[in-house]
Amino acid sequence: MPKFEQALSQIDTAHSQDPRLVNPSRSAHTNQVPYELHYATKMTEYLEKRHPAASETLQLAVRAQHLRRWEVPRSEYPMTKAGYHAWRGYLQKRQAELARAMCAESGYSEDEAERVAALVRKEGLKRSEDEETQVLEDVACLVFLDDRFETFEQGVEDEGKTVEILRKSLLKMSAVGRELAMEVVSERLSERARG
Repeated sequence: MPKFEQALSQIDTAHSQDPRLVNPSRSAHTNQVPYELHYATKMTEYLEKRHPAASETLQLAVRAQHLRRWEVPRSEYPMTKAGYHAWRGYLQKRQAELARAMCAESGYSEDEAERVAALVRKEGLKRSEDEETQVLEDVACLVFLDDRFETFEQGVEDEGKTVEILRKSLLKMSAVGRELAMEVVSERLSERARG
């Protein structure tokens, strides 16, 4: 098996172990799948829209972004802003190391495996140094807007907080990402109006 398919298979096998099940579409007539496998599939779908010519390392990093995330619940950290950032920081490092190991086991060089890990850690994002890291961030924001925003919004009683989270998501995105985000938001609002 080629190394890309082998690494992808290892990542998806890990995602398949997530005990949380969801319907992958908005239809009640679909079979449930593990949440992280659903999330990873959505990440890949949005990567294809955002950057169809993505490198293998970016494709693997996008697929591995939430690798085994369910094993470290948010509730294990204080429910504060600092607690949230500590949880996210720990997850990024852990997920990056798991992805790096899977890529190395699949035949990628140490440099290639480390590149996947660096992307999962989102290195260079704040300084806008790495275009692929920005693409990964765009894709994560698009999946949030498409798949999680409505669920998140239902759990937030303060409409201002919802607007602020949406604003912060858009600020993290590139111009291309924001254009795609407007399409996603427009589509979700249309669905809600029909709904």
